[in-house]
Amino acid sequence: MPLILSGNVASATAAVYDVANSCVFTRGDSPKMTKDASSSNNIETATISLWCKRGRLATDVIMFAGNYKSNNNYYCFLKFRSDDKLMFTNYDNGTNCEFQTTRLFRDPTAWLHICVRCDLSQAEANRVKIYVNGTQETSFSTSTNMTGDQFFLGKSGYEINVSNNQSASYFDGHLAEVVYIDGTSYAPTSFGEFNSETPTVWQPIDVSGLTFGTNGFYLDFEASDNLGNDANGGTDLTESNLAATDQSTDSPTNNFATFNPVSQPSSDLTFSEGNTKMTVAHASGSHHIAAFSTIAVTAGKWYVEGKCTETNDTKWTHGIANVEFMYNKTGTTNWIPGRHDHSQDDTIGNYTDDVWKNGTETVSDLFGSTESDGDIVMMAIDCDNGKIWFGRNGTWNNGSATDSTTFNAASHDTTFTTGDDYVVHFVAEDTAWLANFGNPAYANSSSAADENGYGDFEYAPPSGFLAICTKNLGENGG
Repeated sequence: MPLILSGNVASATAAVYDVANSCVFTRGDSPKMTKDASSSNNIETATISLWCKRGRLATDVIMFAGNYKSNNNYYCFLKFRSDDKLMFTNYDNGTNCEFQTTRLFRDPTAWLHICVRCDLSQAEANRVKIYVNGTQETSFSTSTNMTGDQFFLGKSGYEINVSNNQSASYFDGHLAEVVYIDGTSYAPTSFGEFNSETPTVWQPIDVSGLTFGTNGFYLDFEASDNLGNDANGGTDLTESNLAATDQSTDSPTNNFATFNPVSQPSSDLTFSEGNTKMTVAHASGSHHIAAFSTIAVTAGKWYVEGKCTETNDTKWTHGIANVEFMYNKTGTTNWIPGRHDHSQDDTIGNYTDDVWKNGTETVSDLFGSTESDGDIVMMAIDCDNGKIWFGRNGTWNNGSATDSTTFNAASHDTTFTTGDDYVVHFVAEDTAWLANFGNPAYANSSSAADENGYGDFEYAPPSGFLAICTKNLGENGG
């Protein structure tokens, strides 16, 4: 199952163009950005380039679309199909150009770069080229060339959409560095390059010097109050069902942990907000479900927050679990890490205000009450020394009878085995969690970063404890 383990990142010493922000699209909100085409001529040459980190899998989700507003016989779109194939189509009044990849894209932990080039001046077999992470896709389950005078998009009267123009297929996940260009077919090397020290890793480069054409635009999502801002200086895109909190620091150059939808499939568990929100809905009875982080850590010191929300029950749980536990309990319901014993694995959970480890209670009445809707919980995880601390709303318990707002590194809540890979877990029962690994889907009243300058937390991480993101991995443990 997709999981980022220690060292699975590009070298920290190789020069990398930094992408500061992405935009989170939550399918259930029907989000999109729209711009009317203004060209007086049909578009014969164009390029689409974008970075994406998938949210919902096994679902039709469109990243880029265009349609003639007064006639639905003219449209194009780039999407992931419900079978997780990548698909590009251009339909021109009965003539269909369509490409579906043979391979599947089912990794919600990874940022992907997709580039589509269209050029009617080329031979029909070369008019459409699709690249993923700098490499051209050549194996297709469906391959229908763009023929005759079939135009890509079109002139005035066309609408260009980021996300979708069809209500059933809005994108779900993160998008970054979204570029549309008319008049030029650019190779993927105009948008990215292979890392010089990790040559299999494709990374972004600065695109600001490209020629964008009449209808082109560049979305860098750096203005939270205007996510549709065209950083190239053209007409901004109109946003629908997007808010300032949809701006994220999760990007192709700094990949943050999120929930892993592959690790716990259940019809009662749904993920949203770029896989940073988990919601458990069950008709009746006890039905705890765990969700796990996409990044596992084995060394270093790490800080995580989580926000309780949408309560129907006060049995939230949060903590850490050995990766083996996650693998062994994939698909299991009503099994709480820490609270229930699984002898071969190390699991710890703060369950109903008590700390449990491998089925044994180690600390009781941590705060004297269970969590409430709106509470923010904190975890400080020291993988080097095998210690974990739990906090709530700015207060650390430190395993003592008296709560303290001062982090006491000498008085931890419980211990765990060092040297293993651990994921963070959140457990809900008819409730929801908003996880914050440094990339929250909600607005904090304050904005505290770790000492490396990464993350957006409600409370300042203790000294030496870092957000779980790729820029903090390797050099600082992980």
